[in-house]
Amino acid sequence: MLSAACSLQDNQGALAAKFNANKTGVAHETLNNIRRASKTMTEQEARQILGVSENSTWEEIVQRYDNLFERNAKSGSFYLQSKVHRAKECLETVYQKNKQDEPPS
Repeated sequence: MLSAACSLQDNQGALAAKFNANKTGVAHETLNNIRRASKTMTEQEARQILGVSENSTWEEIVQRYDNLFERNAKSGSFYLQSKVHRAKECLETVYQKNKQDEPPS
């Protein structure tokens, strides 16, 4: 009897929390964060967009970025410029992380 009462109380608490979250927009914000996270670019996709390999140096990546960014600026493709920029940002985080993981010389 006591466990049934506790279970009912837990369910009511969960429902109240869910209702309050929906009321304040927390649930909506959480869903937006999940959607945004699923749209992040992978390292492989970034390398494909810029046309660089895993062995490419950071200087080669920046050179490819500049070339592609300028080429798309002339044709007026903001969408492609955005993809190129996001690819560079993605690889920038990868290269910074790898640099931090290296032991000091």
